[in-house]
Amino acid sequence: MKLFRIIVLIASVVLVACAQVPVQTVPVAAEAKPLPKVVAQKPAPVPRVAPLPNVDLSEDILFKLTLAEIALQRGQPHVAVPAFLEVARETRDPRLARRATEVAWSARFLPAALEAATLWLQLDPDSARARQTVIALLVNQSRLDDALPHLQKWLAAEPERVGENFLQLSTLVASHQDKPAILRLLRTLAAAYPAVPEASLAVAQAASNADDQATALASARKALEMRPGWELAALFQARALQRDSVDQAIVFLEGFLKANPGARDARLNLARLLVSARRYPEARKQFEILVGEAPNNPEIAMAVATLSLQAKDYVAAEVQLRRALEINPKDPDLVRLYLGQVSEELKRDDQALKWYSSINQGEQFVPAQARYAGVLARQGKMAEARKYLQEVAAVDPQQRLLLTLAEAGLLREANAYQEAFEFLGAALAKTPDVPDLMYDYAMAAEKVNRMDVLEANLRRVIALRPTHAHAYNALGYSLADRNERLAEARTLIETAHKLAPEDFYILDSLGWVLFRQGQYQEALGHLQRAHQARPDAEISAHLGEVLWALGRQAEAQKVWAEALRGQSKNEVLQSTIKRLAPVILQSAQ
Repeated sequence: MKLFRIIVLIASVVLVACAQVPVQTVPVAAEAKPLPKVVAQKPAPVPRVAPLPNVDLSEDILFKLTLAEIALQRGQPHVAVPAFLEVARETRDPRLARRATEVAWSARFLPAALEAATLWLQLDPDSARARQTVIALLVNQSRLDDALPHLQKWLAAEPERVGENFLQLSTLVASHQDKPAILRLLRTLAAAYPAVPEASLAVAQAASNADDQATALASARKALEMRPGWELAALFQARALQRDSVDQAIVFLEGFLKANPGARDARLNLARLLVSARRYPEARKQFEILVGEAPNNPEIAMAVATLSLQAKDYVAAEVQLRRALEINPKDPDLVRLYLGQVSEELKRDDQALKWYSSINQGEQFVPAQARYAGVLARQGKMAEARKYLQEVAAVDPQQRLLLTLAEAGLLREANAYQEAFEFLGAALAKTPDVPDLMYDYAMAAEKVNRMDVLEANLRRVIALRPTHAHAYNALGYSLADRNERLAEARTLIETAHKLAPEDFYILDSLGWVLFRQGQYQEALGHLQRAHQARPDAEISAHLGEVLWALGRQAEAQKVWAEALRGQSKNEVLQSTIKRLAPVILQSAQ
């Protein structure tokens, strides 16, 4: 019996194993639909057939295959994976090597998956899928040097798709931790394709991730020069420019849109930058163009509404949100949540409560309940607000956790820091070792000056979840803010920065610890980037203090004055200005 009959026999085994599972009957249609007319078509290309071995199906092979399939059905991948691998090695059948790869990868047995995929590629060297799988597994296991020859062969094998494959590769390696190594890899690959714009853009992306902004900008410009009007490259170039200057990015996008007025994503990005620069009249013009070009596009309506919210143009935001709700948005509950927030800003609490009440399931359910309770708390009904959250019927432990965190948030908003600390401590005693709960408990501990509790809980979060960037950041920032153990604080914050290089709060922390270490100029760059991304009150306080230390007092006062207009009650901002320039507070009152 030849091996090509294995699949039939294994299918029979699987059917026998599943014989006790009830099968639903499908109702027969009352009236058959007419057959479609036959249209002459080109013959479909003959699918490539992998080279198959001429091996007899022995009892031993059949037993191992049966064992593997039944083990898989019973949720025993530790039995199934070795069995599949053994029979693949023995038969040298690429189909079984592929099956072993898929099962091992699905079970997250990555070394076994790589072994199986390597065998699959050896047995079927022309298989693009086998090579791509080997590449993905090698990258996953940080074996970039081993991946390089496979990547070169993959790109060379499909010259008509080389650009598309570079973009796919850029996505594949984006989450890899060793950013400089990824940049070296992509530079090596792109060198063989100097006329392919996607290759340059892939290098630009890798350079940006590796904090090599000069290379990122140069490569993005090269990609756009090779393909003028390419919106993806233009967006990336704008992003690279934005890291140094929002104004430069705005000027660039304005020029790009003059040449390419239909580039909708570029226009939307320009509107975002204008909002971040507080150039609201100019941003509104871009909103009007976007809505005029796509009046029935709910995504455009939502984007304009979100930007209007950022610009504090709540009336315009409400108009666009109501429009989005009328034209079938992807997430109507998100629109309702935003409408509730807009109603709060417009002092229409009763209407806000109605919007939040209209969300009774799904992803937005808990945020809506938290906002509902927040309205009650703001009205002075704290006890009622807390009782409301406690009585919400959570569908699972995760929802109950989020509701608990929301209740703690109400206490923090009311400056009831000791009560929040005790409440979270009690919750953690009931459900220990929950990272999100431990993180919030640590933040509450900071407010009541319990640094021992803060440090113990954040270190436990890091042990449980080593990629929790904000745990590293919070611990490092807490030390830096107290001017303690600055070298350790910097190491923690730099670890957070590697995990989340674009996070503005982490950029703020990095700038602040550098300032504490006396590196004012280096601190300034990070704080300016953080402030451009999010002009938060604390970031403004830190940026102003660094400018003040550098002798640029007028710039510092301008930053603080702008922050006071929207966030005058922030404690860090208030204390910084009182210490350095109290006259600003007097003029703001």
